[in-house]
Amino acid sequence: MSLEENKAVVRRLVEAFNKHDLSLLDELMALDYFDHRHQLRGLGSYKQLLTMIFNAFPDYNETIEDIIAEDDKVWIRDTVTGTHKGEYHGLAPTGKKIKGELVAILRIVDGKVVEGWEVSDMLHTLKQIGAIRYTEKGKKLFPEAE
Repeated sequence: MSLEENKAVVRRLVEAFNKHDLSLLDELMALDYFDHRHQLRGLGSYKQLLTMIFNAFPDYNETIEDIIAEDDKVWIRDTVTGTHKGEYHGLAPTGKKIKGELVAILRIVDGKVVEGWEVSDMLHTLKQIGAIRYTEKGKKLFPEAE
């Protein structure tokens, strides 16, 4: 597939995330998809993770800020937003809004995403929903965090 076709697959994947339409993943992702960040193998396991995220953040949305393709990989930098309205990794809903960035690398074979790597600032997300707080020393070291 061409680089543009690979980027189109990733754009459609992000659209599926934004619609919370897990059925589209059957078309866009391999059954044996491997998520390196969460160490999940299989599309079913990945859908379970997404279900938890979408339940926790019913207005979850990703906006692609940058997209780059090379060989069989597509890199994206996304802005992620949502409101914490459901349980998230055991944390009760707070109603607080989150905004953060993630960077993902997705490998595509024959038009399907077969594996992915992701880096996101979970510390920032957990701080935004009130799960963690900076100590007094942390506030002095990172004044922009308050």
